Amino acid sequence: MLPIPPIVRVRWLTLCGLLQILFAGAADARSAALPHQPQPIAAGSRRVLLVHGIYNSARSMRWIERYLSARGWQVHAISLKPNDASVRFEVMARQLDSFVAATFPAGEKFDLVAFSMGGLVSRYYIQKMGGYARVRRFVTLSTPNHGTLWAWLSGRAGVKQMRSGSEMLRDLNGDLSKLLPLDYTSIYTPFDLSIVPAVSSRMPAARNIVAWVPLHPLMVMMPGPIRAVERALE
Repeated sequence: MLPIPPIVRVRWLTLCGLLQILFAGAADARSAALPHQPQPIAAGSRRVLLVHGIYNSARSMRWIERYLSARGWQVHAISLKPNDASVRFEVMARQLDSFVAATFPAGEKFDLVAFSMGGLVSRYYIQKMGGYARVRRFVTLSTPNHGTLWAWLSGRAGVKQMRSGSEMLRDLNGDLSKLLPLDYTSIYTPFDLSIVPAVSSRMPAARNIVAWVPLHPLMVMMPGPIRAVERALE
């Protein structure tokens, strides 16, 4: 592959960051489209853990959190640090493992919902760190399961692992045995310009669902994919 000039890398990564900020600020109005009907949380209610994507934090998952909380789930969300994939996935997955240990009673199962890069962090936790024994339902939104072409624009450690054919992706995709027992759903949009090609999100071990959403960041903001998450958790 031809080397990409540094100025092109900088401009693209800056654009990605601006899009995340723009849509995070503009989509609060969209959350009004999701009916908010508070319901009492029954004893022993299902627990859900949300994992955000690159350049984001737990706050970026707030539309899903509000929607599920209103329908009786006990929702938790983690903020990975750093959030720019400048560290390897092993490091991020250890953060997830520590969060689970500190948040949920030992041995208790929970549901895991992850967006974009967070889906790969979750897969590493499930497949390489024993998370398959804790996770009941696993739902990902626009996760680059087979890599994305944009990962070639950066030399950061975690971004390099999201390149198609990377050692990490070959390892995770070479043995799906830990995913097969899970109730696993992968939701993606054919219009995704961050996960290129968009079909990279499809997984043979998952129930693959198409959400007709125009842009990558909107996958965790718009009613369609959020309701698809709810149906997957049902």
